[in-house]
Amino acid sequence: MPVGELGGVARHVLDVAAVGIPGWRLIVLCPEGELARRLRAAGAAVVTGPFGPAAGLAQSVRTLRRHLATIQPDVLHSHLAYADVAAAAARVLTGTSLATTEHGIAGDEKLYHRTRRRARAAALVHSWRLRTTDVTIAVSRATRQAMLEKWRPRMEPLVIPNGVDARRRPESQKAPSSPQVLSLSRLSPEKQLPELLHAFAELHRYDPSARLTVAGEGPEREAAEAMTKALGLERVVSFPGFLEASQAMSAADVVVQLSAWENCSYTLLDAVAAGLGVVATPVGGNPEILPEACLVRASDSRAVAAAIVSQTRTDARPVLPDGWPTRQDMTTRIAAAYGALR
Repeated sequence: MPVGELGGVARHVLDVAAVGIPGWRLIVLCPEGELARRLRAAGAAVVTGPFGPAAGLAQSVRTLRRHLATIQPDVLHSHLAYADVAAAAARVLTGTSLATTEHGIAGDEKLYHRTRRRARAAALVHSWRLRTTDVTIAVSRATRQAMLEKWRPRMEPLVIPNGVDARRRPESQKAPSSPQVLSLSRLSPEKQLPELLHAFAELHRYDPSARLTVAGEGPEREAAEAMTKALGLERVVSFPGFLEASQAMSAADVVVQLSAWENCSYTLLDAVAAGLGVVATPVGGNPEILPEACLVRASDSRAVAAAIVSQTRTDARPVLPDGWPTRQDMTTRIAAAYGALR
């Protein structure tokens, strides 16, 4: 893992470490940070060092090579682009099998690359490293399709969605008297916070008792707070910073995520598993998690507001699709993918 702070991919690693990969010993390499601290607290094996964007690619490869020489693993499994490239370079001539899980490829190249030239260069790098990869995993069918179209891997990616353990839905069918709306994500451009705020302004005109919590940190926070004031919503919209998902969702009625692209969102999975109302955009892997009634275009503020109102009714809320994997199911599938290498 090339990042040491918490986020969707860190959540994936924490879940894998918590339930274990059957038949395999797991050791996590990541930079020092909150992820390493939580893994240690859970009793997981962790090694750290200069690794990831802050360390630079050359240093990351050196760090990984040092740990490969010491640990001599059977499988090296990378997550996120920086680790993917470092792993492909570091494992050369080691005899270690290489696995990768793709968590964050977008249908629109502009979301992650400023120019077409940079997008083409990134695609060439990913195509190169995937030619040397032994196990390729995508977290959704949409992710798999994007990988095939953009990177042309030598083998078809396996689809192993993020696992989530279902919890009992609330039994009450009564709509809340003052709807509590939650956004829980990194505050970055692809999350389309302006569209969220405009939609909430529509909702607030319909129901002045509604409240919105925009949880998370990121580069768009200052602009989002300024837009909140411009819309006259500063008394009903709060920006508390990073919140644990369980803490944030315990006080919410509806989770709204109007992303320009998603692969397999833990926020949406957690919200559905907790029995909350959910409103999201019909992009990426979202339709694989949510029914059509929960999906709406971000640019249609009135439709978003109407969907939020609908999702305050507990009898209208989504449930996890039949057969959606638990965390144990997820790691069992990962173990099977490793086992095929033997």
